[in-house]
Amino acid sequence: MLLFNGMQEELSGPRSAILKVPFMDSRESFLTRAATWLTFGSAVAIMLSIAASQILLGLAIAALLLSGEKIKLPRIRLALGLFLLGTVISLLASGEIVHGLPQIRKFFVFTELIVVFSCLREIAIVRWLFLAWAGVGSIDALRGFVQFAAKMQQAHIPGVSIYQYYVNERITGFTSHWNTYSAEEMFAFIMICAFLFFSPAARRRSWVWLLCAALIALAILLAETRGVYAAVGVATCYLLWFWNRKLVALIPVLAVVVFLLSPPVIRERFTSFLEPRQEDSNAFRKIVWRSGLRMIEAHPLLGIGPDGPKYHMLEYLPPDIHQADLPSGFYEHIHNLYLQYAAERGIPVLLIFLCMIGQILVDFFRGARLLPPGRSDKRFLLHGGIAVVLAVLVEGIVEVNLGDSEVLTMFLVVVACGYLALEKDLAME
Repeated sequence: MLLFNGMQEELSGPRSAILKVPFMDSRESFLTRAATWLTFGSAVAIMLSIAASQILLGLAIAALLLSGEKIKLPRIRLALGLFLLGTVISLLASGEIVHGLPQIRKFFVFTELIVVFSCLREIAIVRWLFLAWAGVGSIDALRGFVQFAAKMQQAHIPGVSIYQYYVNERITGFTSHWNTYSAEEMFAFIMICAFLFFSPAARRRSWVWLLCAALIALAILLAETRGVYAAVGVATCYLLWFWNRKLVALIPVLAVVVFLLSPPVIRERFTSFLEPRQEDSNAFRKIVWRSGLRMIEAHPLLGIGPDGPKYHMLEYLPPDIHQADLPSGFYEHIHNLYLQYAAERGIPVLLIFLCMIGQILVDFFRGARLLPPGRSDKRFLLHGGIAVVLAVLVEGIVEVNLGDSEVLTMFLVVVACGYLALEKDLAME
């Protein structure tokens, strides 16, 4: 309710500068306004329902096309186009087109980048998009807390430790899997932290956004996704470095405090970084990574085809590994974003992807350096965008995170909004 009231005040208050921006101009076409709000809805709904998000995305595309407004693409359009083209070429060369069609259908998700960059041309609505993420993420966190309590009650099974039970039955919020849940909460947490550190609007109702950040951080902790732990740590260090460098030194102290105050099942998850147990995912990840390297060695240029590892993982097991002795785990992808892309689509496509990521980082960092000193929403979007990209790169070492449509959608929204912050014609308050 606070989030809704805040949006209502800013969008309708008598002193609000937002009344002056184009998307509230009565002369603007209905279809243009519809495209804007459908895009906003799609970007927020992804945290609740992928089906709802994609329906709204389809409607936003239709409204944008019918409105006659110019369709815009950010500076990464060449690299992104080559990445998608490389995916199609890999599919055609694989001889297993049916297996790879889900990855081609996923091209639809990339249109989120187009509609966000084309339709959300006002800084206020972009800011409220990420505050809406914080609001939804907080509600999702509360749902996760209820799930955690229920799972702790269910965990008392004879012969099974609480940790062993919970590792396989973690909280998922509104999603279907804890990896998706953790990544969504991670994006929401990074962007609300960037807002608090760099946006001038954070001075209003800062306690609300601090509460949201705390709830989301706790949800990330309880979800026990170690790759996200590391990713959030890197992203937080980055944001603190550019906000108040002295606070970076306190992060190890905070980590120790969190560890000591966490429930035993969470402390065991932290210690599994250094002392993995049989029920942890460390053993099987090493096997799928080695299998991925064998796929790349056999098909370095074009890969084995999109989604190929899902169907051929067992064929590429290392010689010293027998199928009957495989530890428990999910063997339908390589659990490493970089190995997955190279194995599926070839080393050239992986290099194109890395060049695109490098271009995003360089563009955002240069843009942030050119801003005048002090707080600004552009600084919030650019530093938040860099932190999100760094987090995705870190988590990508242990998970094919961008292979998840929900995670990919949120990543594209952040990237599009970062490039919006570089636009000279972005309507400001």
